[in-house]
Amino acid sequence: MPKSPHDEIDAHILAELRRNARISLAQLGEKVLLSRNAVRQRIERLERDGDISGYTIKESARDGIPTVNAVLLIQRHDRMRGSDVIAGLRAIPEIITCDVVSGELDLIVRVEAPDAARIQEIWSQVSELPGVRDITTAVSLSTAIDRQVPR
Repeated sequence: MPKSPHDEIDAHILAELRRNARISLAQLGEKVLLSRNAVRQRIERLERDGDISGYTIKESARDGIPTVNAVLLIQRHDRMRGSDVIAGLRAIPEIITCDVVSGELDLIVRVEAPDAARIQEIWSQVSELPGVRDITTAVSLSTAIDRQVPR
């Protein structure tokens, strides 16, 4: 059974590999701020530890976009001093956008992940951030309109 990522860099490596499994070690190193050799060693360890159990082709309607999308509606304990929550969200590579909003909610967070299990892991990680009071999660069943510019 795969273990969860060992640290933030491992999580970032896995997220980048999910986006593009063919990325070169040099390019991946630039994204995670490590040398090519350090990235190779981490990937080998992730494979050995079962975090990466194989490589496959997964066709998608939109090239390279993960298959599960969710929105996290977050309420913070302190709206005015809740920057620690946003800092914690920045560390999660699958978080695509985070909007500070008016009204009863504080933050609307859009998440793109490879599967529902990762969405649940992210939910757990966010719920443990100091300053988070409550989270409502909506998992997307389908996309009816998408006007985003492709990455």
